[in-house]
This record gives sequence, C-alpha cells and structure tokens, in this order.
Amino acid sequence: MKEYHIEGGHTINGAIRASGNKNAALPCIAAALLTDDPVVLKNIPDIEDVHVMLDVYHALGGDVTRLSSNSYRLHTKNIVSSEIPLEHAKKIRASILFAGPLLARTGRAALPPPGGDVIGRRRLDTHFLALTELGASVEQSDMFTFTASRLTGNDIFLDEASVTATENGVMAAALAEGETIFTNAASEPHVQDLCRMLALMGAHIEGIGSNILAIRGVKKLSGCEFEVGADFMEVGSFIGLAAATRGELFIEGATVPDIRPAKTAFRKLGLVWEHEGATLHVPKEQTLTVNCDLGGMIPKIDDAPWPGFPPDLMSIITVVATQVRGAVLVHEKMFESRMFFVDKLIGMGARIVLCDPHRAVISGPSELTGSELHSPDVRAGMALVIAAMAARGKSVIRNVYQIDRGYENLVSRLSALGAVIQEKDV
Repeated sequence: MKEYHIEGGHTINGAIRASGNKNAALPCIAAALLTDDPVVLKNIPDIEDVHVMLDVYHALGGDVTRLSSNSYRLHTKNIVSSEIPLEHAKKIRASILFAGPLLARTGRAALPPPGGDVIGRRRLDTHFLALTELGASVEQSDMFTFTASRLTGNDIFLDEASVTATENGVMAAALAEGETIFTNAASEPHVQDLCRMLALMGAHIEGIGSNILAIRGVKKLSGCEFEVGADFMEVGSFIGLAAATRGELFIEGATVPDIRPAKTAFRKLGLVWEHEGATLHVPKEQTLTVNCDLGGMIPKIDDAPWPGFPPDLMSIITVVATQVRGAVLVHEKMFESRMFFVDKLIGMGARIVLCDPHRAVISGPSELTGSELHSPDVRAGMALVIAAMAARGKSVIRNVYQIDRGYENLVSRLSALGAVIQEKDV
C-alpha cells in the first residue's frame, strides 16, 4: 500500500505535458482483439488501468510488446480464452469492453461483473441491449455469458448515451453482417478515438462525433498504427490545480477543442485561460470570483453527456470552488454517490452544504487545513490532492492506488512544478 504525503501552501508553476486519454486507450486495447494482425498503439498513458487492461488482453491470448514507455505492439493471432479472469475484472470496469470484440471474433464472451470506481450504481443494461440487438443471447449466473452464432446489423436506440456500451456495440457491429445504426450513441472524444482507430482497421463508420453512428460490417479487420488523443480529464485536473494554488501553468499537448465544455464551467468561477496551438496557458494569481447569473442569482454547474461538462471533472471543480469568492451550486446528475467525497473537504474547513446525493452549495473562499484523507475513486482522489496542495499544513492521502489508476507518474510530475509531495510505502 502507498500513500501521498503533501505539504500544502506551495504555488505550482511551470510546464507539464498532457498524457494520453485513459478512456480512449482502454477501448483501443480491447479493439486489438478484433484482428489477427498486429496493432501499434501510441500515446498510451503509463497508468494502473492500462496495465490491468493489458493483463486481460494477454490472458485472452494477445501478445504484448512494449515499444516505449507510452507505446505498445499488440498481436492476437489466436484467442485462447473467451473468459475474462475474475482477478482482473474486479479491478477495472473497462474489462467489460472485451465483451464486444470477443463476441465478434469467437461467438462467446464470459465476464464477471466489472469493478472500478465506487460512485454508485453503474448500469450494465445498455451493454446487454446493444449486444442482444445484434443477435447475441445472454445468461447470468455468477458471470455474464454472451453467445452468438452470428452477429447481424440492426437499427438500435440505446436507452442511455453510455460511453462503454456505445464502444462495445460499435466494436461488435464492425464485424457483424449488414448495417447497424446506433441512435443516442455517446460521442465523447474517447468514443471518437475508438471509431477513428476502427476506421483505420477497415471498419465503415459514419457519424463519428455525433449521436447517430452508422456501421457497415466487414468480414475482416486489419492491423493499424494509432495514436490516442490527449486526456482532457487530466488537462482539466491540472487547470483546477493551477487555479486552487494560484499558480501559472503551461499545459502542452492539449487537445484544445476537447476542453471547451470545461471552459464554460470554470468561467463561472472567474477562471480564464488562453492557448496557442496545443499549449494551454493558465495565468497566475487570478482573482477568482463567482460570476452570478442574471439578477444576481447563484449560478449552477452541472454535468451532462458530451458535449456537456464532463462528470469526471465535477470533483475537481468542487475543490476549486472552495477557493473562489462567492457561492455556487454544483449538481452531479450522472452518478449517485460521486458527491459524497465532500465530507472530506468539509473536514478540511470547506463551507459546503450537501443538499442531497447530487447537489452541493459551496461558499468560498475557505482556508483549508491539512488532514488525513482516503481516496474513494480516481477523480475524487485527484481532487483531494488539489485540496491538500491548497491547504495550510500537511496532509496524508491513503488508497492512492485509485489515483494511480488514472494519472501517470503524478508525484514526479507535480514535484517538478514545485509541489511538496512524496509517495511512501506503508
């Protein structure tokens, strides 16, 4: 077990390069199962979730060659198992992304209920809908087992714009007979990355970036070389870090259009940034004051499917709001337990009223005090790192495995910016 020891009150300054998008890397690894040709993936973040996903890929029969710290050659000549190992599945929710490729390639996929962040109920129903509408049958006992003698294209309306269900469905449809149309499909940048990778492999996909995807199935997909885009969740986290510590930060390699929805929300807190090419600049010592709605009303920051404000940044912007003059309502609409981490911020001195599991009113600025903390999930864990760095005194954050799942070499990268942070074994 490891924990972070952080001395707060130090302003961060400098430049940092954005890592590859975790949520794009994971489905792209699963998509390598769709072909018996080699696939080269670049800009893959060196994080725990990627390591687990590669372990699952290898257990299913894939050969993994690490070409550099952030690139891999994946080759699946033969799939030796259609069953995802329990020890891997319980670590990562993205293990379910192997269902579509396994079903398309072998006609069978068996997986235990996936693990991952504990942020409330996370439905699997839309995965079942997408795959059964393509012709699969499913049995549920201690595992979910999908079988199909063949997959056939269909006109499918997804009951929610689920990112991973859309990805599973698109991967299965790429090798199905005929045309598939997914309506109410997710359109996040990571879904777009997967679709672009599949297109390089020979898939016929129309509507990339929209909520209607049309896929014309092919008999065989080929290998490809693909580079995933920048992780806009990480970029948003670093923007929040700069704001909370009043630092100046240059974020290099950012995909600027992907951060636009976050810019609208952060602007409500008085935070601005600029960009030149792929480098995003957060100026130092900004005067952070809530911009009220018309009539002096308290503004609301809420999340939504793309292109709305990303739910993974709700924890981050909540911490930033504790350092901003004025009151703001944050409304987490997509996950039922994600806001429960605010009790840790309240213990540090934040003035927050948790109205219900989804809404909180934050009144700032508050002087935060260092504390002993426990990371509940990837994004809330990073939010607590930001809170600890903005706080007075020392903090200890435990269960940092959760943070390492989503942020590459975080301690060394933050230390290079002036953070006083150490990772210790306990």
